[in-house]
Amino acid sequence: MITALYLAHLNPVTNAHVEIINELKKNADKVKVMPVVFKSGDKEINSKSFPFNFEIRKKMLTSIFGDSILVTDDYAFFAPFKKYMPPLLSPRSWELRKQILKGVQGDFFSYTGDKAEGYMLKLYRLKPKVGQRKTLSAAAVKESLYDSALGRETNWKNNVPESVEKIIKENWDIIKKFSDLEDKTTRVLGMKFPKEGWSE
Repeated sequence: MITALYLAHLNPVTNAHVEIINELKKNADKVKVMPVVFKSGDKEINSKSFPFNFEIRKKMLTSIFGDSILVTDDYAFFAPFKKYMPPLLSPRSWELRKQILKGVQGDFFSYTGDKAEGYMLKLYRLKPKVGQRKTLSAAAVKESLYDSALGRETNWKNNVPESVEKIIKENWDIIKKFSDLEDKTTRVLGMKFPKEGWSE
């Protein structure tokens, strides 16, 4: 059995994500999709960069793929996030690898559209396949959502599946909440972490 591992923000799920997952389904017996999660104890930390919680993103994915993919929260960082640094030297970062591979039997590969991320996945022996980066990014769609919440004309609905559009509308209060807030994000070695929980 070959398992494809897809680690991504998926915040929100876009047409590009759907395209990637459909490709992975063709090349693997099982696709394990892991939206990144940041936790402090049992509480998930959300921010302007990571507005939708895991359950909402899981709902987005299952609205499209049903049970044809496995969606888990195994790609989870636990506060304090700085303990995952530096990569490779931090025992916590190797624990994350074990979480990612939880339940995986037989051969596997991971997917990324980012060369730098592919290099990191290779160092962690997650057998990356580096695809071509999609022109549509979740970050751009997210910004369109925030612009829309602030009353500007945007075309965000064209960039997400219909079922995801519905889920976003059902959770529009989240978009409104973060739309005019500062993005409290820490960037380290190209990775983004919420400032809350970085050094607690």
